[in-house]
Amino acid sequence: MQISSKEIVYLISIITVIFLIAPIFIIIYVSLYNRRKKNHIEETIALKKTFDNELLKAQIEVKEQTLQTLAVDLHDNIGQLLGLTIATLSSINLNDQEKAATKINSAEQLAKRSVKEIRALSRLLHGEELLSRGLIAAITFELEWVQKSELFKITFDTESPEINLPPDKLIIVFRLFQETLNNILKHAQATSIFVTVKSEMSTLTLVIKDNGIGFNIAEIASAHKGIGLSNMTRRANMIGGSAFIDSSPALGTTITFTIPC
Repeated sequence: MQISSKEIVYLISIITVIFLIAPIFIIIYVSLYNRRKKNHIEETIALKKTFDNELLKAQIEVKEQTLQTLAVDLHDNIGQLLGLTIATLSSINLNDQEKAATKINSAEQLAKRSVKEIRALSRLLHGEELLSRGLIAAITFELEWVQKSELFKITFDTESPEINLPPDKLIIVFRLFQETLNNILKHAQATSIFVTVKSEMSTLTLVIKDNGIGFNIAEIASAHKGIGLSNMTRRANMIGGSAFIDSSPALGTTITFTIPC
């Protein structure tokens, strides 16, 4: 069977068109690929910058919270102890040796308590050192300080001796805990605080619960006050985790953070 000249011309035309169009498609594909790659790189850089900024912000907030704790303790606790020490020493009558000895002993005990409190505060000043000992140690230290006020019954339950988290994640998780605890102290009007930390299947679960007045989540979310809650959710999402908030008026609040280790 012979091929006519028309068919030959037609085949040549098709082949020519294919050879002309193919490079165009290749160029378009490479261009789109490069554009997507560039966008991906830019998004990755932007996300890293956002995370670095958030990490820096969390570090600053941890230090600010530490300084606030320090100021309150200096004023309410150590200041009172030193004031009592001065008052006790000032009331000593050397002519009554028996009472003088008792008061000197009391002043000595007050001074020792002051030294102990100052040492505890010096540890608190080194937030990074506290966190370097692990999340459990950092949370325990914070709860011990809150318990000193004797205004709250603290229950801390942990099934894990330690949680293995990178330093950047550790700071953000600890700040989430601090922020939640601070909200309870300021707004919840609670008398009991329950904290649970456990690690299962490479997942860290941090639960913070109080028996306070609670709130309507929908109302808070739609108001300006909801910024703090959304900020906690955003931070948890940034490290691949989630935050679940359960609260009702008069029924207290439970916040659960789930973070991949």
